[in-house]
Amino acid sequence: MRAILQALVLVILATLPVAAQERGPVTNLPIPRFVSLKAGEGYARHGPGQTHRIDWVYKHRNQPLEITGEYGHWRRVRDQDGAGGWMHYSLLSGVRTVLIEQDMLPLRRQPDPKAQILATAELGAIAWLDACGPEWCKIEAGRVAGWVPKDKLWGVRPEEVFE
Repeated sequence: MRAILQALVLVILATLPVAAQERGPVTNLPIPRFVSLKAGEGYARHGPGQTHRIDWVYKHRNQPLEITGEYGHWRRVRDQDGAGGWMHYSLLSGVRTVLIEQDMLPLRRQPDPKAQILATAELGAIAWLDACGPEWCKIEAGRVAGWVPKDKLWGVRPEEVFE
């Protein structure tokens, strides 16, 4: 009986209309979305403008950030810890990067927990995001590319799938 009820719920959910994703009023791009820090240093301000106080200073080029709002040339961003503020759009890049959230994370030859380990990545390392399936993402760190479980990364949504 329980299995029938679960199957019925899945059928009902599959037939419901998909909620439209919010779009930025300036760029018409999805909100929220992930980007990376283009500059070697970037100020996150309390509000959208240079007259607002600096709340946070980012110092890691290519650090992934999540855009949660837009206003003119300013983007509201947050990092993996929830800190952030408003940054000028010229400091940000659409190039996708991720943060490794597990120490000594194995990079594998294929998206399979039994596949050959090519290298390991340290906790907090920044890697380039190449592709993502339902459960695994292909990343590049240093000169090595490999597959890692998606849930060990910050900078990619659980539902994201792309090549």
